Amino acid sequence: MQNSKQIGGLVGPTIVAMVASEFPLVQPQLYDAQIPPAVYLSGVMMFVAGLSVVRAHNCRERNWTLLVALAGWFILSIGLFRMFAASLYQSGAASTSAFTFMAFEGAFLVAGLFITYKSYSRAIG
Repeated sequence: MQNSKQIGGLVGPTIVAMVASEFPLVQPQLYDAQIPPAVYLSGVMMFVAGLSVVRAHNCRERNWTLLVALAGWFILSIGLFRMFAASLYQSGAASTSAFTFMAFEGAFLVAGLFITYKSYSRAIG
């Protein structure tokens, strides 16, 4: 459980910060002017971060720690997609409606806040 709290203590706040900084109300034109090399580079960084989480915490218990492992797999998958389909990702992100983007990012924000809460709470479990 201590390993889950340490990794979740990094993953949760990182998800919250990333989602908050990408939110369409904060930066409405963020994805409009991205170039594929920038998308590729962010994909490489996400892949490394996701792979690190998966290697250090590939837990399959049926509690909140599973969300940490799933977040690692999701980050790794998005990183791979950004690396191998940077142009497709960029054009898709630019053409996605703000409402759809906010719905997905809202779900990620809730997951990040939950991981953060569980990682920093004193209760075990």
